[in-house]
Amino acid sequence: MEKPYNQFRAMMAIAKASFTAIWRSPSAVVFSIGFPLIFILVFGFVGGGGRLNVKIAFNPDSDTTNPVYQAMKQVPGFVVVRKTPAATNSDLEKGRITAVVSIHKNPDGNPAYKINIKSSEAVSQQNLQVFQSILRGIISNIDDGRNPDRQRIATVDQEVQTVKGRAYRTIDFILPGQLGFSLLSAGVFGVAFIFFNLRQTLVLKRFFATPINRTYIVLGEGISRVLFQLITAIIILGAGYFFFNFTLVHGLLTFIELIILSLIGLIVFMGFGFIVSGLAKNESSIPPFANLITLPQFLLAGTFFSIEAFPSWLQPICKVLPLTHLNDAMRNIAFEGAHLTDCLTQLAVLGGWGLFAYVVAIRVFRWE
Repeated sequence: MEKPYNQFRAMMAIAKASFTAIWRSPSAVVFSIGFPLIFILVFGFVGGGGRLNVKIAFNPDSDTTNPVYQAMKQVPGFVVVRKTPAATNSDLEKGRITAVVSIHKNPDGNPAYKINIKSSEAVSQQNLQVFQSILRGIISNIDDGRNPDRQRIATVDQEVQTVKGRAYRTIDFILPGQLGFSLLSAGVFGVAFIFFNLRQTLVLKRFFATPINRTYIVLGEGISRVLFQLITAIIILGAGYFFFNFTLVHGLLTFIELIILSLIGLIVFMGFGFIVSGLAKNESSIPPFANLITLPQFLLAGTFFSIEAFPSWLQPICKVLPLTHLNDAMRNIAFEGAHLTDCLTQLAVLGGWGLFAYVVAIRVFRWE
């Protein structure tokens, strides 16, 4: 008696053949693994946890009417951060803010004000010393411009209050962004080119002559892409962790959650690849369609720097992009110690984009 056709075995055969073809494609390996690793190496060696600006915050109850406060706001090297006390303390513990400054009137009257500094173990000591030196210079300049007989304007408490913290290195920001963009590029460009070439070379048409169901054809190709990108994610995370001390707060658990998140992001981005494959009339039209999806996200989704650096009118657009939410979720899990259950907002946005992408893909995808 003839055995029934095994759809699952056929699907896995397609997945195996496609997976082998991906590894044999230099462009796939270079764009998915090579480029992200190059960026990670550059920022890993150059960044080293340094910061271009000295970020400070003021205690909410600080006196803001005095000349020291006004002068500190005018220093080009100081970036004044204005957040809630809880958010400020969180940033201080992670080394994102160099110091929290408290300025109060001195009950003794001389000097007129007392200044206290709170910093963290995660803060660059060089930045802290630079800040203290500039602050003392500001006070000295104000005193020199006043009548010598008048009281001194302020004194800085020599004892810096230090809180425990965990250093937030450049690699902790850059690596999730590079991993996210690798997944986006693979999901869009990889899927679009694969299915367009299968259609152009009549491979899909030959599949139709076999008993395999069309759904299993798509799943087979999808499985190969997912396996390849998960290996890419493992390589990128491993390189960051072992060579540049990329933070994985909960160790192996954090690593596993990042891989699961990578899988979710890749599945969403593959939907856009199916859309591009369906819309493209020829192979030369794939890059413009694909870049229309990937390039804005590469520039606006917080891949290299925080979206807070953009003008306020542009930030709402940045916050809508799916890559922004994938990057945020990865950074929250890797460094903040969050879990997937704490990233429901980001997952919901990704899910919404995924639903939209696959609904459109079903309408525009062509087999022949």
